Amino acid sequence: MEALIHDFSFGLFFWLLIVLVIVVFLLGKFAWKPIISALDEREQGITDALASAEKAKLEMARLTNENEQLLKDARVERDAILQEAKILKDKIVAEAKESAQTEGAKLIENAKREIEDQKLKALAEVKNQVSSLSLDIARKVLAKEFEDQGKQEALVSDLLKDVKLN
Repeated sequence: MEALIHDFSFGLFFWLLIVLVIVVFLLGKFAWKPIISALDEREQGITDALASAEKAKLEMARLTNENEQLLKDARVERDAILQEAKILKDKIVAEAKESAQTEGAKLIENAKREIEDQKLKALAEVKNQVSSLSLDIARKVLAKEFEDQGKQEALVSDLLKDVKLN
């Protein structure tokens, strides 16, 4: 190592220094600006890509939330429609039962009235036949009784005895 320190030459140092300055100047003039520009563009591209990715991530989160909300809304709407359909079904069934009961009651009432009417007609017919038969029997009995003049006089006298004069 000591040999290196003793071999130091100011001329060589001076020329190396000039070459270094020229190389730095040339690099600064021609290479560093494009390199730095390319690095800046690359950095800007990366920053833009990261911002874009963040925006996309936020948009995906927003869309996911919207989709979840739409699903919740759809489920709520579906449940409401099903509930409404159930209520409507129950209402229709209740109305049908009520209508059937009303119609059944009307039919029973009509049948009872018809039976009562038929019963009254039959009783009236029986009464008519009984009275007709009674009149025929009475006519025949009276005709037989009044054939004989003596029987007529005896009947009149019996009836007169029963009658009291006031």
